Amino acid sequence: MKIDLHSHTRYSDGHLTPQELLARAHNMQIDVLAITDHDTVAGLEEAHAWQAQQKRPLTIIDGVEISTRWHGFDIHIVGLNVNRQDETFRQRLNEQAKVRDERAEKIAEKLEKCGFEGVLEKARAQAGVGQVTRAHFARVLVEQYGVASMDTVFKKYLGKGKRAMVKAQWPTIEEAVQWIQNAGGQAVLAHPAHYDMTTKWLRRLVAEFAGVGGDAIETAFPGIAKDKQTIINELAKEYELLASAGSDFHFPSRWTELGRNLGIASHLTPVWHNWTQLGSAPQQEYP
Repeated sequence: MKIDLHSHTRYSDGHLTPQELLARAHNMQIDVLAITDHDTVAGLEEAHAWQAQQKRPLTIIDGVEISTRWHGFDIHIVGLNVNRQDETFRQRLNEQAKVRDERAEKIAEKLEKCGFEGVLEKARAQAGVGQVTRAHFARVLVEQYGVASMDTVFKKYLGKGKRAMVKAQWPTIEEAVQWIQNAGGQAVLAHPAHYDMTTKWLRRLVAEFAGVGGDAIETAFPGIAKDKQTIINELAKEYELLASAGSDFHFPSRWTELGRNLGIASHLTPVWHNWTQLGSAPQQEYP
């Protein structure tokens, strides 16, 4: 059984519609896919409606990825098996959307001062039905203003401490965990190796996440070095966290693909070990 528990659609900063994402998941022989758009569950109804018309089975896990603040870092918490119809949860996500809108306006103001006139309107057009994120601004700067690459955009303008960076008033990790669990889901610390922090700070992050009741940690995701993965596996075991795996898929590329290299260590318990919708499915693992 091929499982991928972290992916995005055009309802946040992914390039594909929910239908296109699921079609690719079928092509990649994915059996279980979590759709985890940033701070929204807006694309899930479309996804379920489309999948209901398909012959090949594919289990969709209702998910979300919530941005939080922690000691100057933007930490992402994935929610799996959330109740997408929970009114309180949807209201909280709507508040997150307002924060994103406010941040987008402030980012645009700073980018205007850097010489990128009209960038907000273009970023909104890029986002379409989704919320405007830094990734949308980055794409616009590359595609329409001649900036060399997405990486250059973040290094020069949108990265931490750069000219157009704007800190958003995200909720705390504890609040995000509570939101997810109150909506019936499991809270997962997303791609822990991708935060620019030392091992000491990573340990502190995992300890605090576990301390506020977090359920799982992503131990398999693209771009993770083996030594870093070993550390994360050790932290998962030490703090009794379940193991999750996700590609963080936004669009097809040589770096990320649905379901690629997502096996978890055999000594860890997968987050899906007791999911009733999967029956007795074997876990993906490596020795």
